[in-house]
Amino acid sequence: MLLSAVALLATALLLGGMAFFAVAVAPLVFTRLPPEWSGRFIRQVFPVYYLWVLGLSAAAAVALLPLRLPDALAMAATAALTGWLRQGLMPRINALSDAAQRGDAAAKPRFDRAHRLSVILNAAQMLAALVVLVRFA
Repeated sequence: MLLSAVALLATALLLGGMAFFAVAVAPLVFTRLPPEWSGRFIRQVFPVYYLWVLGLSAAAAVALLPLRLPDALAMAATAALTGWLRQGLMPRINALSDAAQRGDAAAKPRFDRAHRLSVILNAAQMLAALVVLVRFA
């Protein structure tokens, strides 16, 4: 019972935080802040966001392990992917953004592809959390 409650809470907080970031925080940052501030602000937010996702998905995975193995594996995969996104893809995106801003014409399409990949992977993580959450019903 306790593990189920922990898994449910962690998964709900995970999905809620991810959804709030996607529909409220990110759009507001880029529509309300001047461009010279928005990039700097979002670079400070993303490492914290990824720690949120990593911590909650890992907690859900651990709590789900003795209860529902497929859901535990989905949350563990979400945590592992988040580690790569935070430590691998995010620094690459930042470097490509910096290069594009310095005038490197080749960096812009590479930035666009890397950014699109991060958005797709984040959506897949949200879908995984939604599926796990729905299975609690």
